[in-house]
Amino acid sequence: MSLPDKGRSTEELLAEITRLRRDDLPVRGGKVTAYVYDTGRPEVHEAAARAYFEMLEVNTLDPTAFPSVVEMEKQVVGAVAELLGGGWGIFTSGGTESIMLAVKAARDSGKTAGRPRMAVPVTAHPAFHKAAHYLGVVVDAVPVDPVTFRASPAAVEAAIGEDTVLVVASAPSYPQGVIDPISEIAAIAAARGVPCHVDACVGGWLLPWLREAGANVPPFDLSVPGVTSLSCDLHKFGYSPKGASVVLFADPALRRRAYFASASWPGYTVINATVQSSKSAGPLGGAWATFQALGREGYLELGRTTLAAARTLREGIAKIPGLRVLGDPESALVAFGSDEVDVFVLSDEARKRGWFLQPQLSYAGIPANIHITVTGVTLRGVEAMLEVIAEAAEAARGRGPARLPEGLVELIAELDLDTLDDETFGELAASVGVDLGGSGQPEMAVVNAVLDALPADRREAVLIRFLSVIYS
Repeated sequence: MSLPDKGRSTEELLAEITRLRRDDLPVRGGKVTAYVYDTGRPEVHEAAARAYFEMLEVNTLDPTAFPSVVEMEKQVVGAVAELLGGGWGIFTSGGTESIMLAVKAARDSGKTAGRPRMAVPVTAHPAFHKAAHYLGVVVDAVPVDPVTFRASPAAVEAAIGEDTVLVVASAPSYPQGVIDPISEIAAIAAARGVPCHVDACVGGWLLPWLREAGANVPPFDLSVPGVTSLSCDLHKFGYSPKGASVVLFADPALRRRAYFASASWPGYTVINATVQSSKSAGPLGGAWATFQALGREGYLELGRTTLAAARTLREGIAKIPGLRVLGDPESALVAFGSDEVDVFVLSDEARKRGWFLQPQLSYAGIPANIHITVTGVTLRGVEAMLEVIAEAAEAARGRGPARLPEGLVELIAELDLDTLDDETFGELAASVGVDLGGSGQPEMAVVNAVLDALPADRREAVLIRFLSVIYS
């Protein structure tokens, strides 16, 4: 893009945005089963959008300059703490930032002779690996049960050493939607004097409402002895606009460890509660308005419909020949796999029919599978979704698995990616039918099949190159 010589009208700009979004996945309606969360209530989203706009230009950098930020954050964080066992919190831009702050607080609280470490189940979100990478912490991977996909308390205990500053558990873990044995893991951590963080980014604002709606949800929040911090995304099942999460700490002293202050310069006072400094209060306004627009009754009703949809989906998938639900998810996240059809081809077939079902690669003995996030709007279309899954599975059975050119995986595994510029990498991808510069909704079965055949570190290197080419 080149900057226009003269400014353009609002009408022109909105028309251009409409054109740019023509190939985007739809954010409403329930046909996209990842990335977006839909209540099915347009008036709630409208209230959030208007509040977001009202707070758009308010800068949260200096709370003394904008006291509305302090009041809104105290109300939002207070509501989360009331629902999740108390504590002291920080409003953040998302789960990754919440996790980053939790890891920072634990690192800065711990005293280690060597490099700080944390025990992380293999099903925990990659945000912990990202935080470890940024903050100089070593990740000790903890295996999960191969049938239930829950973290093993014994394996967690074995992973704790003298330099361990944090133990992690998920409620639920994203891949299969199951809740780790929080009480057992937190007790082990407490006995060893190590903080325990519960990643409830997905479940924090969902599980309490599912429990109230009749689901069997085990204890998982700050009320559990030994749990010292917890992350809860509000732009997931809180249904707020993107950029809204809360990290809670059981102790205000631990929360202070998440803060950053610097007086080592002659400029304005720098004190940050989050990783970001200047940022819009729009997401905070959107979260506050969503809470107010829905209220307890609204969230409980969404919990009821979500629970009903998740049960219908699990039962329906189990009846489709060749498919099986992985684990016994207590939440609204459902993953299914197959020994008879290529799930990556199934995902492409579903996309042809207007539905996005999220493919997940195999890892640590867990097979490749399809992930579905059930939201408040899903119940209205769950039967249609099941029909599409059945059709897509049958079509995938007929097509057979994704066909990879002979020797391609071996070539990529041995290729020195650092010697290739982005243009050459793009040409290599195009040679096997992957157009990284194309538009529309591409088929991804071949890409996913290649990635699935590679070890994790090689997948990461290839993904970084994909991203670099796409943005070049």
